[in-house]
Amino acid sequence: MARTKDFDETEVLNKAIAIFWHKGYNGTSMQDLVDGLGISRSSLYDTYVDKHTLFVKALEAYQCAGSAKLCGIVNSGGSAKETVKTLLEYIIGELLGDRMQKGCFMVNAEVEIAPHDPEVSKLVCQNDQQVEDVFYQVIKKGQESGEITNRQDARALARFTFNTIKGLRVTAKSTVDKSVFDDIIRLALSALD
Repeated sequence: MARTKDFDETEVLNKAIAIFWHKGYNGTSMQDLVDGLGISRSSLYDTYVDKHTLFVKALEAYQCAGSAKLCGIVNSGGSAKETVKTLLEYIIGELLGDRMQKGCFMVNAEVEIAPHDPEVSKLVCQNDQQVEDVFYQVIKKGQESGEITNRQDARALARFTFNTIKGLRVTAKSTVDKSVFDDIIRLALSALD
């Protein structure tokens, strides 16, 4: 007879995200996870098998939550250009609100783990494509309405905008000077004119 879990998996994954995000994959020990998650070592192994499996599950949960937030902004209405601006400002707000300057969990995984781990690399690539596609749809809609320039291909503008976001997420690890981020957003938005 299988044992029932005596913990909330969503809560455990949220705690795992926080630990991995703060310490990185390689900097996180199994003892860090046992101490930080509040579950026994045996429950950790029974549920997640190993640290890598837990890391992948945490990254998937982070990606799912991030996608929901982006879709919420995109679906809230408004013009295409205003939607892009709102998405950029939302991301900047999250980055500047992080006193620990952790950057982005997904970007951190992309730099630390993805080059050496095909499973994490695939997850990061899927996430990147999904976010790029969100920007592509918004920009294409803006081009069709005449609000966004047609001088550039919608896919190229989406890639540029998403790459700008990745850069912002890395920059946030070393500065919290809002004027730096405001300059980058203003210039990125000018590419849509």
